[in-house]
Amino acid sequence: MVQPAVERVYYPGLASHPQHAVAMRQQSAAGGIVSFDVRGGRDAAWRVIDETRMLSITANLGDTKTTITHPATTTHARLSGEQRRLAGIGDGLVRVAAGLEAFDDIRNDLARGLRCLAT
Repeated sequence: MVQPAVERVYYPGLASHPQHAVAMRQQSAAGGIVSFDVRGGRDAAWRVIDETRMLSITANLGDTKTTITHPATTTHARLSGEQRRLAGIGDGLVRVAAGLEAFDDIRNDLARGLRCLAT
């Protein structure tokens, strides 16, 4: 599903990921965490997060429910802007850790969040 509001997706299961080959050699699957940059920076990222209804807004990665977070203001907030930039953590970055919900439910909730940027 193409999302015009998404500038880039970070997921080792994608051939375009810089460490794709390494991940596929070291892991049996690509994992349940995906990150993506949205156009519009911090405000746009928080709009997407706030528009989701099922996803749990948290920085916790170890849960049975799907979580969504804004790393620049949560898990990496103590880093300087320059340190975040060097680590590839921009203001528009959103991270999702998939839980046990049905895939379609997760996808539909993310689509709901991203629709707010289409208007």
